[in-house]
Amino acid sequence: MREKVQAHIENIALHHTVFDLPFAYMGAFLAAKGHPGWGTLLWITLAVTGARSAALAIDNFVDLKYDKVHPRFTKRPMVRGAVTKGEALLLIAMSLALCLYAVAKLPPVCLRLLPLAALPFVVYPFMKRLTGLCHAVLGVAIAMAPAGGWMAAGGQIDPPMLLLCSAVGIWIGAFDVIYGVQDEAFDRTHGLHSLATEVGAAQAVALARIGHFLCILCFTALGALLHLAFPYYIGVFIAAATLFYQHSIVDIRQFRWLTQRYFMRNGIVAVAMFLCTAASFYF
Repeated sequence: MREKVQAHIENIALHHTVFDLPFAYMGAFLAAKGHPGWGTLLWITLAVTGARSAALAIDNFVDLKYDKVHPRFTKRPMVRGAVTKGEALLLIAMSLALCLYAVAKLPPVCLRLLPLAALPFVVYPFMKRLTGLCHAVLGVAIAMAPAGGWMAAGGQIDPPMLLLCSAVGIWIGAFDVIYGVQDEAFDRTHGLHSLATEVGAAQAVALARIGHFLCILCFTALGALLHLAFPYYIGVFIAAATLFYQHSIVDIRQFRWLTQRYFMRNGIVAVAMFLCTAASFYF
């Protein structure tokens, strides 16, 4: 039983919530001017966790035929049979139910906007079959986390919210571009698409670098627009330094640098931005 639970946790990559949950909290803190309430944060946590779990399980389910022949994915739970297709579908249904229940506890506008927010992560797994702009769809999907947090805390759809979502979407989309360059040959062989297959790995990485520069500009502009205190800009600096370091070790000639540590290090951006945003309301 313990092994089965662990396999499901691996299948939905639960630790990847570090990429979106802090930004959902950040959206809530900004919309509520530092006081979103513990109840709101609880329901945001459950909603984002449910949505993220469903999204990853759907992605793995849809891509299973490719994952089975991909050298890097031999240890994935569904590839090695630790999680069956039926079990994956059940977990998807349970995760979506958790998300729906949690969103129903938030302001009614959140429930009305849920189908729109869920659409990107439902269609994303199919995008690599269609376009090299699949990374942008992932960016929109992750950007729904701060948008959801913002609306859950009583905010309105306004320029600051759109600026925050743009920063997050560009950040994760550009990161996904870099992560995808290692699969350029595999994708070409199997008729899949990425920015690397469209313009080449070197150009894709250059565009990702520009994207991350724009991301930092968006975060900086957000702080200025909302007149946030100096701790917020410490978060922007940490995010910029993290991204600068990540880009400094990129080498498209070999991919020894593209480790799990490299992947998870990007979570520093999300955590730093949330903590420093929260701190800015106490100065």
